[in-house]
Amino acid sequence: MITETTQSNGTNTSATNTSSSSKAPQIATDFETFLRMLTVQAQNQDPLEPLDSSEYAAQLAQFSMVEQQTKTNQTLEALVNKLGGNPIAELSNWIGKEARAVAPANYTGQPVTVSPSLHAEATEAVLVVSNAEGTVVERKSIPVSTTPFEWTGLDESGTARPSGLYSFAVESRKDGTVLSEQAAAVYNDVIEAQVQNGEVTLILEGGQAILASKVTAVRAQG
Repeated sequence: MITETTQSNGTNTSATNTSSSSKAPQIATDFETFLRMLTVQAQNQDPLEPLDSSEYAAQLAQFSMVEQQTKTNQTLEALVNKLGGNPIAELSNWIGKEARAVAPANYTGQPVTVSPSLHAEATEAVLVVSNAEGTVVERKSIPVSTTPFEWTGLDESGTARPSGLYSFAVESRKDGTVLSEQAAAVYNDVIEAQVQNGEVTLILEGGQAILASKVTAVRAQG
């Protein structure tokens, strides 16, 4: 099994660095302006009525707070840039996992875990299985429940169906009437993770590609 992790687009990192760079001069400018104002005030005070010591101390304390806040902001920006500029560690966390999402399942003779989604008023449920060409290869009644179950992939004679991609949907019925047909989520092995246009894309064992944001559960590969 290939477990390569790549990053195909560095635009997001560049944008982050540019944004941080624009903020830093603004902080420095505010800091220097405060310093100049305090210096001018000290230089132009009336010798006969000098600045009250308590007021001057308060301004110095404010000056110190501004300085510390500036340093804190710069430290936080550096940390954000460091984390945002190196997503490889995040991407590698997907490798070796099974991700659950609405996507075709790569059937290789092993059972596929299906997570059905049903209409709230359903009293009957029918599993609809289609092959990669979109042809329905199986229809069968299943419990009216959202509890995940195993699809064995066996046909009516007990023979395993051909390996390949299969899609799953569930018909919700009530009194023989179809209320809805909703795609069912399945688990697939993740073999690669990429960054494309600022979003994490997962490449599954059968070659399917899904957005990480569409994943509803993750588990270790069995």
